[in-house]
Parts: sequence; C-alpha cells; structure tokens
Amino acid sequence: MTMEGANNVWKQIPISKSDGTPAFSFRVFTIMPGGHTPYHSHPFEHLNYVIEGEGAVVLQSGEERPVKKGDFALVLPGEKHQYKNLSPDHPLIVICAVPKDYE
Repeated sequence: MTMEGANNVWKQIPISKSDGTPAFSFRVFTIMPGGHTPYHSHPFEHLNYVIEGEGAVVLQSGEERPVKKGDFALVLPGEKHQYKNLSPDHPLIVICAVPKDYE
C-alpha cells in the first residue's frame, strides 16, 4: 500500500467497480506486525470484518478499540481512524467494504 502514513500494509481488491458490483468494493488489508494503516478520514462509511489476527482501531478521540478475528467495525463518514496490528508475530487481516465509486 502506497498511501502516505501506511506502514507494512498490503492491499488487495478482490471485488470492485470493474467487476460490475452494484454498490460496494471489497478490499483486503494485510497489516504485518508493527504495521498500521494511515490515520485518515473520508466522506463515506465503511464496514470492516477481521478475518485473522488481533489489533486496534484508533478512533478520532484517540481511543484504541481492540479488534480480533470475527469482529466487525463500522467507521462513520468523516471519522478519523487507523487500524494497527498489535501482534508481534501474526498479521492482522481485515476485509473493508466501501462504496464502489471510492475504489
């Protein structure tokens, strides 16, 4: 992932607008130990599901909410957020659904 502020993150896009999806694109982020997504916001909500690992969602307030395999997280429009891998040994893998026009 080349977005400024990202560290040790891989991004895959298994379903997107180019596949004909009517509403959402699905992205898979693999966040390696010590890695994190950028601390950022955008004008739409996105839905996240943790498929592997343990980490935290850093909210606009600075609060870090723990997430682990099987958890869902909702990020509201305009809300600053960041995903962090808290494991020293295992990746944090998150599916992220966003409006198709964002991708």
